[in-house]
Amino acid sequence: MSLFPKVRFLLSVAGADQFPPDEGREVAFAGRSNAGKSSAINTVLGRHALARTSRTPGRTKLLNFFELEPGRRIIDLPGYGYAQASPAEKRQWTALIDSLPERQCLCGLFLIVDIRRGIADTDQQLIEWAAAAGWQVHVLLTKADKLNQRDRAAALKEASKTLGAEVTAQVFSAPDGIGVQEAQKALIRLFSS
Repeated sequence: MSLFPKVRFLLSVAGADQFPPDEGREVAFAGRSNAGKSSAINTVLGRHALARTSRTPGRTKLLNFFELEPGRRIIDLPGYGYAQASPAEKRQWTALIDSLPERQCLCGLFLIVDIRRGIADTDQQLIEWAAAAGWQVHVLLTKADKLNQRDRAAALKEASKTLGAEVTAQVFSAPDGIGVQEAQKALIRLFSS
């Protein structure tokens, strides 16, 4: 039985004026374009094709809102890094994302990081941005199935050292189901923060 049996796509927005009402609780999902964000969302929420996955990085072009239950939503943010987009599209994303801290209902950030790449400067900047907004951050070190158990443990230790005590982190693999229950509990915890 899914922890989120009522989850559904709510809407895609291209401008802050299209956001749903600023009520309830929201958690944003962000990460580099090739880190497995859509797969992580689908796996954590127990759905196969809720968030669109693609072999081409950067397919998420808008902010996509999904409702888990009335008053609880996640926001799938456009990926950063490898996303192929025009300068105008990137400016639009930046303006949209910059408006998110104004939302009183936004309480947390799930940051998706490829475990083989580690925490990059762009990830750190996003964490600092989220901390300045007062959000709790949980990092999913995805694609853990690509490493053996010893290397996973070392990568988690290194990430935790880099992130510090204020940010939680875990290993995760959508294909192998590694860390799914832990991620679900972390999401519920962020909604309650």
